[in-house]
Amino acid sequence: MRREGSLEAPIRHPLGQDKKSFFDEERLGRELERVFEICSGCRRCFSLCESFPTLFDLVDESETKDVDGVAREDFDKVIDHCFQCDMCYQTRCPYVPPHEWNVDFPHLMLRAKAVKFKKRESRFRDRLITSTDLVGVFVSTPGVAQLANTFNKMKPFRKMLDTVLQIHPDASLPQYQSRTLIRRTKKHIPAAVKVKETEQTRGKVALFATCYGNYNAPDLGKDFVQVFEHNGIPVKIIRDARCCGMPKYELGDLDTVEKLKSYNIPVLARLIDEGYDLVTLIPSCTVMFKQELPLMFPDESRVKKVQQAMFDPFEYLMLRHKEGLLKTDFKNSLGKIAYQVACHQRVQHIGMKTRDVLQLVPDTEIIPIERCSGHDGTYTFKSEKHEAAMKILKPVVDKVQQSDAAYYTSDCAMAGAHIEHGLADGSKAAHPLSLLKYAYGL
Repeated sequence: MRREGSLEAPIRHPLGQDKKSFFDEERLGRELERVFEICSGCRRCFSLCESFPTLFDLVDESETKDVDGVAREDFDKVIDHCFQCDMCYQTRCPYVPPHEWNVDFPHLMLRAKAVKFKKRESRFRDRLITSTDLVGVFVSTPGVAQLANTFNKMKPFRKMLDTVLQIHPDASLPQYQSRTLIRRTKKHIPAAVKVKETEQTRGKVALFATCYGNYNAPDLGKDFVQVFEHNGIPVKIIRDARCCGMPKYELGDLDTVEKLKSYNIPVLARLIDEGYDLVTLIPSCTVMFKQELPLMFPDESRVKKVQQAMFDPFEYLMLRHKEGLLKTDFKNSLGKIAYQVACHQRVQHIGMKTRDVLQLVPDTEIIPIERCSGHDGTYTFKSEKHEAAMKILKPVVDKVQQSDAAYYTSDCAMAGAHIEHGLADGSKAAHPLSLLKYAYGL
């Protein structure tokens, strides 16, 4: 007897990109039809990303009012809107494995993108803006960063970018810093304190800065170091890492993801062997190491080792607090905070650890906003996607405005910047680490 939905905890099967059948277009087409039929009959995910309303509109406007009336070439319209947030899989879909229907919508969309990439059908723009190391190294060159930031604010230049690269003229592009986090912390030495281990933490961390944390928001890394070392946790900045691979993963460029994995995993595994836990500044990077790489390479022991040693910053701080090792000598209250809960943090199944830590600050109230910001790293920059990104963002902006909060924040610095852009009132997002640093009076 078939069940309507599943009561078991969801499980995830390996991606399977190493199998020849993964890239078989006919098999892919049949699987897309099967899953789209299930999704069209369910429609619980209509309020998430644009993939689902796009699919439902295609079905409803077809002659048969069913998936068999939708041309396969129109499937790309659905696929292109998926940005691997995993929210449908982790929070909405009742048919994920172990249910017999075995629906994994994000991995199916990824598979379709990988097939498209193999056929060299991806845009030059998408290959460029997902090359975060290449772009970051070039644009952060002293002199170039200032020039790029200036040009990115000029309307004629932005119109040219729209014409040549299809970068939306109204999208808020990230600022680049010539003094990157790696350059700013060149002389940093981990604090010389007695390391205190707990059952789940080893008490000293190696910080994976992330591309955004290094090239675009280096102050965030400095705040991280101050907060963690204030709490007796020595911090080592990882200086020889590359991009985690998430931008290329979302593009379907799985060969480059594997190359980045082959470079980063040995570096991170050595740090674990030296006694460090691993922490990243951006939730998407944490998810890449904790979830996506282990599903791509399930038989690699070092990938598993990195997965088990990787933490979200506030997850780590809360684990320390449970053992009485987090300082609560706060000097400043924070008042009311509107807190956008990043999708890639929600899917880690760690709970709202950022909220839990910030609520330790006296006279502080956290208002969680469990909605996607619509940024997705590169999605909002694309001319053909920007309108959809702003549509996804609007409920978040409305809730921030309704909250009358002193601060608005997100663990994803890019989401915070996108909320800034949506508010358009001159206010600035404050990262939770920066708020915690202020609370400590550092």
